[in-house]
Amino acid sequence: MKDRFLKVTLDGHFFDKHKKVLVAVSGGLDSMNLFHLLYECKQVLGIELGIAHINHGQREESVIEEKYLRQLAEESNVPFYLSYFEGVFSEEAARKWRYGFFATIMEKEGYTALVTAHHADDQAETVFMRLIRGGRLRHLSAIQPTQPFATGELIRPLLSFKKADFEKLFHFEDCSNVDFKYFRNRVRNDYLPKLKQENPKIELTLNNLAVDTNNLFQALRDLTQDLSVTNVMSFQQQTPAVQSYLLEEYLEKFPDLQLSRPQFNEVLHILRSKANYYHLLKNDYMLEKDYHRFQIYKIGPETDSQPEKIMIKSEGIFSYGSYIFSLNHPLEEADSILYFPTENPIVVRRRQAGDTILINGINKKLRRWFIDNKISQKVRQNALIIEQNGEIYGITNLVSSDLSKSVKNDIIKATLYIKMKE
Repeated sequence: MKDRFLKVTLDGHFFDKHKKVLVAVSGGLDSMNLFHLLYECKQVLGIELGIAHINHGQREESVIEEKYLRQLAEESNVPFYLSYFEGVFSEEAARKWRYGFFATIMEKEGYTALVTAHHADDQAETVFMRLIRGGRLRHLSAIQPTQPFATGELIRPLLSFKKADFEKLFHFEDCSNVDFKYFRNRVRNDYLPKLKQENPKIELTLNNLAVDTNNLFQALRDLTQDLSVTNVMSFQQQTPAVQSYLLEEYLEKFPDLQLSRPQFNEVLHILRSKANYYHLLKNDYMLEKDYHRFQIYKIGPETDSQPEKIMIKSEGIFSYGSYIFSLNHPLEEADSILYFPTENPIVVRRRQAGDTILINGINKKLRRWFIDNKISQKVRQNALIIEQNGEIYGITNLVSSDLSKSVKNDIIKATLYIKMKE
């Protein structure tokens, strides 16, 4: 296996640009084989190794595994980096913790490559899991042998190897690998073995599907590389199938914006048909479209350290508290709209002692208005004041003052659209 591994890594030029290489080692058969192969080939590959291990604290054996790997690193004369998982355990939480730890070590210690032991069986399992969960065709693409990560690259040199190819080295068996409460374990130990009865080469079939999907999307990228994705006229001239692909490709820039199929189709409809348009997406993303271009951008996350107020001086989209504000551009399904007689700055702020609002010809203290209208404490705490020239024009999603209602159509100088975040 060593000769084959060396050929794969040299032919793939995996380590040509790297000297310091961090190896993710869990103690299982896969990662133990990976470390020993890299250690035996390190001189030929011209690399220095480090071991990174996470103690998830989910099993009694975790302490023994940690001790053994620390000793292995010592005997191999390579650095050993350890992290203890914290928080509520889940597959996704553990994965985020691991890769966050790896990225931190790479940046701090000067590693330019992280190497993991993903192999062909993992690839087949991942593709099948994505098929079951549903999603888009692009999500069936093969796991890439290299990809950008942290301060360098993530390298998976074992993707062409099956688990059956590995040497029977000393390793630790994770008893949780047979626990059927984990989705991957059900796929590995139940679903795929049953499918093998129908197709003994099911893993190869799934891996070929992943490679074909990769090739398909690479071909589409090559064919559309000269198209300006965000040019509305160019976009609308394409066939519906190409439009769908272009939007999917554009959305890949926003990994935390995971649109459902209905949400995706809604955005597609907007790009195909509507003129000037602002559309609030999930996770504080905004779709902005005019006659010439469209763009998706992050409005800005809500934080615990938000300023006491924001000042809206020009047209655009603004996020503050639990609300989105748009000056002079309609928001789809806006919860409320305020009108202003001047173009002076509009202030959005928290409540202050002594605030008053003009309602039905009476200048009423805000505190008294809340009491009279039986507004709950929670709603009061989230309420924001909108004012211009020191006078209150409204309270978010609760009431508009006479000042806003009395602005005549012919003297409206500014319109503020307000929508609560979903």
